[in-house]
Amino acid sequence: MPRPKRVAITGGIGAGKTAALRAFERHGAAVSSSDEIVHDLIEHDEDVRAALLERLGTTERGEIASVVFADRGELDWLEGLLHPRVAERHARWLERQDAPLAVVEIPLLYETGGEKRFDAVVAITAPREVREARARVPLAGRSDRLIPDDEKVRRADFAYVNAGSLEELDAWVARVVEELTE
Repeated sequence: MPRPKRVAITGGIGAGKTAALRAFERHGAAVSSSDEIVHDLIEHDEDVRAALLERLGTTERGEIASVVFADRGELDWLEGLLHPRVAERHARWLERQDAPLAVVEIPLLYETGGEKRFDAVVAITAPREVREARARVPLAGRSDRLIPDDEKVRRADFAYVNAGSLEELDAWVARVVEELTE
């Protein structure tokens, strides 16, 4: 059985990566979310929970965010704890897929060098004011360490400025799916 085409979605906070991921799913792709994996690790992985309690004194995501986004050293530690586990889960998941497309949402794709594991990259962007309105958290301090959107767009195989409706995003994703599965 041929392996599916592996596609990564990346973009900034509030750009609409999850909405794009769900659109790919509606168009027949198998999908996996880094955010969902991180949430699962924090809630259920005993090694992760023990490390968080020892280092940060909590396993509550809001409290973890308050600490790590105020201290770059703590953020680096947290990413060092989580990123290898997330990448390993994605790798295992990708090996099990048989859909024509296997799409993975990875916010820090370029920042972690993860693009090498994929056949194509989709960058989802949006104007800062749109991202701020969508985000449930302040962007300051969270977005500063990310590769700028224009660089992500330049490096990606497909890019979409997600400032319109979900229907427009869905139509664009349908065209990408068609192109990737021809």
